[in-house]
Amino acid sequence: MSIPAVFYDPRFLEHDTGQHVENRQRVLAAAEAINRSGLEVEWVSPVPAPEAAVARIHEPAYVGSVRRLANEGGGWLDWDTAVSPRSYEVALLAAGAGLGAVDRALDTGQRAFLLLRPPGHHAMPTRGMGFCLFNNIAIAAAYAREEKGVERVLIVDWDVHHGNGTQAAFVADSAVLFLSSHQAGHYPGTGRAREIGTGAGTGYTVNVPLQPGDGDGAVRLIFERLVEPLGRAFRPQLILVSAGYDAQTGDPLGGLRFSQSAYQWMAARLTALAEELGAAGPLCFLEGGYRPDVMAQSIVATLRGLRGELPEFAVVPSPDEEADVRETVEEIRPFWRGVL
Repeated sequence: MSIPAVFYDPRFLEHDTGQHVENRQRVLAAAEAINRSGLEVEWVSPVPAPEAAVARIHEPAYVGSVRRLANEGGGWLDWDTAVSPRSYEVALLAAGAGLGAVDRALDTGQRAFLLLRPPGHHAMPTRGMGFCLFNNIAIAAAYAREEKGVERVLIVDWDVHHGNGTQAAFVADSAVLFLSSHQAGHYPGTGRAREIGTGAGTGYTVNVPLQPGDGDGAVRLIFERLVEPLGRAFRPQLILVSAGYDAQTGDPLGGLRFSQSAYQWMAARLTALAEELGAAGPLCFLEGGYRPDVMAQSIVATLRGLRGELPEFAVVPSPDEEADVRETVEEIRPFWRGVL
């Protein structure tokens, strides 16, 4: 059984957001839970990403503005996205974790969980937002393609919020298949089923907006009707995950009802898909999740999934969950004839 890596560094605590809901306690709780779990993992300290790697996704002017704001003592990019004096350096470290995980996955086949902050999937090419400074997962995907020779990347985003920054980075790109499940109408207001990509990337953006109250039945349908058939047709060489835990029952920033078992099941199914296709990964990048104790246990469950431990998951989708997933299937089917 493969031993997953956990990318973590105490310097992630130096992104100081004070009493903000995205705070250092999130990764502290998760690191403690992993240590208590008895799971065999390899702890890896990342190396900061070079600015050139970040600039594949973000405009140099924006990167420079984050650096200047940090150097001037910090401030706010918008009403909910904080920058402290050390945030620029910590954001480069978070992006570097993705590069290091890609290297290991492609060179040795090691799967990984990236226990990092600040998160990334809302960060747009020209601005940060939604607690995110640099788009860690998009930077990693671009690095894999441009420096490691990877031709096709699958990105699955299971955060309760739509990964608008990641979508923007690859919306016209047929080499990245981006699939996001998220709460419909929730922040940042994007991610409708009809958002399917543009130009050469049409059909390679797949959005599954779920209604409040949807839970494990929707998870099962998303994987069985979208993730797995599209993955087999697309045949990615690398699988990346925006692993948010705010879709879990009881999270204060979400209204979905995913269970802890759902995260282990999703990670295990993606692990099996990667093995079936000969793809590297999955590599799971921490995004949201705002009940630290609950999130921490679900991260442990995700690591079990990355080890190939498939839990029992005998769930029956509700009619509402069926309808929500069917909407996306019908929207995307014309671009994947014979697959869906």
